[in-house]
Amino acid sequence: MIDKRVKNATEAIKGIEDGTTIMLGGFGLCGIPENSIAALVESNVKNLTCISNNAGVDDFGLGLLLQKHQIKKMISSYVGENAEFERQMLSGELEVELIPQGTLAERSRAAQAGIPAFYTPAGYGTETAEGKEIKIFDGKPHILEHAFKAEFSIVKAWKGDHTGNLIFRGAARNFNFPMAGAGKITIAEVEELVEPGALDPNQIHIPGIMVQRIFQGEKYEKRIEQRTVRKKNFLDLER
Repeated sequence: MIDKRVKNATEAIKGIEDGTTIMLGGFGLCGIPENSIAALVESNVKNLTCISNNAGVDDFGLGLLLQKHQIKKMISSYVGENAEFERQMLSGELEVELIPQGTLAERSRAAQAGIPAFYTPAGYGTETAEGKEIKIFDGKPHILEHAFKAEFSIVKAWKGDHTGNLIFRGAARNFNFPMAGAGKITIAEVEELVEPGALDPNQIHIPGIMVQRIFQGEKYEKRIEQRTVRKKNFLDLER
């Protein structure tokens, strides 16, 4: 079995240079590769193209890369929680491609599976469809979407072993699952790195063949993007 462990995030991101296209797992601030993002910030790499469901918030996640103007282009489906992203987009400093969330997931999964393109009805009749091939299936128009092409894919898992097998936990599975194996090189950071054989084979979400580098993260803030709670009333207190 191949031991795919690297020492830390700094070693894991080696080879990511100016102009690299990177896919990053996570949804909002849930399940994002925090250590790898921090290492990218420290590396001062520039002109990145980042494919991610969203762009983090102003002071966390991909927002840290945006603060230092390290991202040239964002390919995302939702970016509403980041004021700096909005400023850079409106000022023309940042190139942005917004696509439907399902299309983002499927373009990632297609890259993972080695499928070059697919047809989807999502986005037909909108700016998303401009310049794209359209075909009719069962009387309904579909647009042709191509699989993502990225040099690196960075995901975050709950547990992993030395050979790269991964287990995600709860909602953190999100875009980490379809992006694992979707880049030429997949980097996995995990909360707990265990010996081969320690993981239940029936629980493994991503097989090690899809992962080239793996390391155990040092710490995770696991921020909540928006906390919503219900106000108590007398009925609640009586219960």
